Amino acid sequence: MTQLSLATVLAEGARRYPDKVAVIDGSLRTTYRELWEQARSYAAGLHQLGVGPGDTVAVLIPNLTDFPRVYYAALTAGAAVVPVHLLLTADEMAYILRDSGTDVLVAHSSQLQTAAAAAEKAGVRLVSVGPRPDGGTTPARLEDAAASVPALRSYVSREAEDTAVIFYTSGTTGQPKGALLTHLNLVMNATVNVFDCNDVRPDDVVMGCLPLFHTFGQTVGMNGTFRFGGTLVLLARFTGEAAIDLMVRENVTVFHGVPTMYIALLEAAAKASKLPELRLCVSGGASLPVAVLEKFAETFHATIFEGYGLSETSPTATTNQPAFGTRPGTIGHAVWGVEVEVARAEVDERIELLGPDELGEIVIRGHNVFSGYLNRPEETAQAVVDGWFRTGDLGTKDAGGFITIVDRKKDLIIRGGFNVYPREIEEVLARHPGVVQVAVIGVPDELHGEEICAVIVSEGEMKGDELIEWSKERLGKHKYPRQVRFVEALPMGPSFKVLKRELRRTVGGQ
Repeated sequence: MTQLSLATVLAEGARRYPDKVAVIDGSLRTTYRELWEQARSYAAGLHQLGVGPGDTVAVLIPNLTDFPRVYYAALTAGAAVVPVHLLLTADEMAYILRDSGTDVLVAHSSQLQTAAAAAEKAGVRLVSVGPRPDGGTTPARLEDAAASVPALRSYVSREAEDTAVIFYTSGTTGQPKGALLTHLNLVMNATVNVFDCNDVRPDDVVMGCLPLFHTFGQTVGMNGTFRFGGTLVLLARFTGEAAIDLMVRENVTVFHGVPTMYIALLEAAAKASKLPELRLCVSGGASLPVAVLEKFAETFHATIFEGYGLSETSPTATTNQPAFGTRPGTIGHAVWGVEVEVARAEVDERIELLGPDELGEIVIRGHNVFSGYLNRPEETAQAVVDGWFRTGDLGTKDAGGFITIVDRKKDLIIRGGFNVYPREIEEVLARHPGVVQVAVIGVPDELHGEEICAVIVSEGEMKGDELIEWSKERLGKHKYPRQVRFVEALPMGPSFKVLKRELRRTVGGQ
């Protein structure tokens, strides 16, 4: 077996760009050499605590320099990493700790209250990093364990197919599942993202406002930046105003974000005295309305390259790429070394590939596909069929290779026997000047089976009847919404996708 560790990404960065700033965190600037020394020191501390190859380290840390320190330390020690969402309850965290077989939970001192409760419920050892909290008892500190022993000289050798990171899915269909990502999966995905998909340059400064516990922020943002030797500017709490101020101050050239972030940047831009000079923007995590893409290009003079991926695909599977050109409304082409096709959605037990422009389920195979769900062989077998990962997303692929996502299989609305795809309606409604955000769901209806309901975050006063009349002129008779609900904010999951199941429960009464 080939030896490969994800820790190589930082180790090689330190070898090639030792004196270059790797991370900017407020006033703190850390070079590649310093970050790698700190990771090796923390790795020795983890060894002191009994962590080694085959063990699992959970990480509960905001977007601070401590995240890459601990992340690469665990990998250097030979352990697998379980990133934990900061907003989970103690019970939700405890489930992930138990399910993953976590040996040690490393939590930032700002997260200790929830971390302590979760660790106690799961019977897991808790270790802290960050400033010492005032008063009270605190768990063992990783800094203290690291200070008592010499730093590791290098990372522990691992097999390329060993598990590096366990990403927990957002649980849209029940309890979260642990997706096993290998060292090969993640090294390749970071490499392909920066060297094949995007026009990155050695002097690029990358905005790190996506949560580092999430696959997008972690692989494309952090690992990708360190892979090419760029500088990552961390923002622990995202707002459009804070992001613009920080990007201007630190001369950020690359922005990675989800659609809600691009919407927030557009709102903040109207009040900003100066905008950043962005060169490369990447969107993922959820579908980006074309109207937002167009307005962003007009405001920031930067093109957004929309991509697509899942936790199970490391994450990037496709993206609009300079090599193939961009096409708004699509997710571009498959990334280097990965195949993305469309298969018959009605057939579960085998893969039947369809031709150009035929609607079906997006399927993926290649170096980015995970090795399976932790301790869930039956669900793994359902997800990976004939070597292809079944995404659950419906879409098409044209003769030129551009792929378009139509919708999730589970979000399909069947109204009076007609298939209606919410994303198509959302794209139209997003162009209304008073609509800030929109999600379309199906709600029970005695006559039609399901009725179309638009859930709207609006700007200023708006009436539902007016929006319905506006949409009648732009959508077919079976597509325009008959119901409109206004909300202050749309519910978001850990990956910043709108939780339509939550909307169906609260708005649709399902």
